[in-house]
Amino acid sequence: MSTTQETVREDGIIESVSGPVVQAVDLDARMNDVVYVGDEGLMGEVIEIEGDITTIQVYEETSGVAPGEPVENTGEPLTVDLGPGLLDSIYDGVQRPLDVLESKMNSAFLDRGVDAPGIDLEKQWTFEPTVEAGDIVAPGDVVGVVEETISIDHKVMVPPDFEGGVVESAEEGEFTVEEAVVTLENGEEVTMHQEWPVREARPTVEKQTPTEPLVSGQRILDGLFPIAKGGTAAIPGPFGSGKTVTQHQLAKWADADIVVYVGCGERGNEMTEVIEDFPELDDPKTGNPLMARTSLIANTSNMPVAARESCVYTGITIAEFYRDMGYDVALMADSTSRWAEAMREISSRLEEMPGEEGYPAYLSARLSQFYERAGYFENVNGSEGSISVIGAVSPPGGDFSEPVTQNTLRIVKCFWALDADLAERRHFPSINWNESYSLYREQLDPWFRENVSEDWDDIRQWAVDTLDEESELQEIVQLVGKDALPEDQQLTLEVARYLREAYLQQNAFHDVDTYCSPEKTYLILTAIKKFNDEAFDALDAGVPVEELTAIDAAPRLNRIGVQEDYESYVADLKESISEQLREKY
Repeated sequence: MSTTQETVREDGIIESVSGPVVQAVDLDARMNDVVYVGDEGLMGEVIEIEGDITTIQVYEETSGVAPGEPVENTGEPLTVDLGPGLLDSIYDGVQRPLDVLESKMNSAFLDRGVDAPGIDLEKQWTFEPTVEAGDIVAPGDVVGVVEETISIDHKVMVPPDFEGGVVESAEEGEFTVEEAVVTLENGEEVTMHQEWPVREARPTVEKQTPTEPLVSGQRILDGLFPIAKGGTAAIPGPFGSGKTVTQHQLAKWADADIVVYVGCGERGNEMTEVIEDFPELDDPKTGNPLMARTSLIANTSNMPVAARESCVYTGITIAEFYRDMGYDVALMADSTSRWAEAMREISSRLEEMPGEEGYPAYLSARLSQFYERAGYFENVNGSEGSISVIGAVSPPGGDFSEPVTQNTLRIVKCFWALDADLAERRHFPSINWNESYSLYREQLDPWFRENVSEDWDDIRQWAVDTLDEESELQEIVQLVGKDALPEDQQLTLEVARYLREAYLQQNAFHDVDTYCSPEKTYLILTAIKKFNDEAFDALDAGVPVEELTAIDAAPRLNRIGVQEDYESYVADLKESISEQLREKY
């Protein structure tokens, strides 16, 4: 955090304590001010002021805090430290660096009241200016570059609240983040360190319509339900259906420059897996460690509930900072349901009028405020950048009619519905293709036609129609059995089976199949369609369906995903399918 206890003043007394909610009297404060509560100086935030009584939500465990203890006000809202050092870092919900605190405490269990800046204030960075004396700069303009990690160049910008003007001097060399690197004639000094209030969106010029996909490397997403760079998506699903693994896959493989992963109230063992896995992973784009372009925010289910409410704002503010540099950022929030539950708990302690299922009446507004900060933007410095937000939702019992899922659905344009039945059948990713949808398909089709194939949308529509027909036929099969169907419908079921097994299923733990490029995704579909077209031609010529489905080449469709040299494999497979089926007639 940027505010430290040395700069604050004591001007309030605790009157009552109810879990993370503390009421104080005689506190001269404004809404959303950060305060330090009690003798231990626990960090909190003002959330309600009524007469002389100020209500505070405390971001740490409050056991042992008693009435009569002091409350100290910083006079500043909750902010995050922005500058080089954000990447390859792991924070808690209020941007305290967990590795720094661990070394301070000599323990993985943190004492209350400990604090540290969000970025290292002592470390020196090599600054290379991109402006010189006499140049005119405006708020948001890039004045220099720092190599933040082996993968990412950090662009030092004029803070948005500066006036800007003529550059007086720009120094090259080694600097800490608090030392001036560029001085303006009006006296303003640009440093590498900025602070920004987490609940306020950073300024932009215009929010544009996104036309480029965020390539995820997951066949079912890129092929059937694509998300745009700057888009929003929800992944709802019951316990054990694969929400977290799906988000891990997106974080690892999505075509984004920067990844911000927010673990919001999830189980500690899942977050531990992320923290242990990511430093070991190689970035497929650069070959460098994946953490070199990743910032992790870990607020697990055993951490204080109030910090959970702020962690998504911390994540989106970091994402906006890198978007301002012109980068494409992917933010994963796992899960927004835990965030909503934190809001519900705080709201009930404030004795606010509850809405549906006890959630606060402003649940929809808060979700909207969060997702609206995603988008493809023209930045104030003339660059373009995007933030794609993918939020997991954990509906109790897998009930998609509950308030968090329904309110999220009204906001996002991609809905990737996870299905417990598919997960039980070991079909992963367990995304239900009948319930999921993407409203980005039409605006992204021109990109796929130009960069992958001109008939991308046609072959995708064929796959969708085949899967739709299969779902209708399955209802009949359950009543009368597969053998009672006409042969053409039996063949349709066989083709749909290959779509499900070879195309919709993908092994996240296989070295090759874990990532599938759009080109490979397209070729897999063309191979299945080749089998479909040739088989129906043979059926029309009088060949029994049993002979068509028994050819040796057909099972090879399921092995395309694990082939490194997939282009030659698919070409050979198509030729084999044609030969073997035409031999039948």
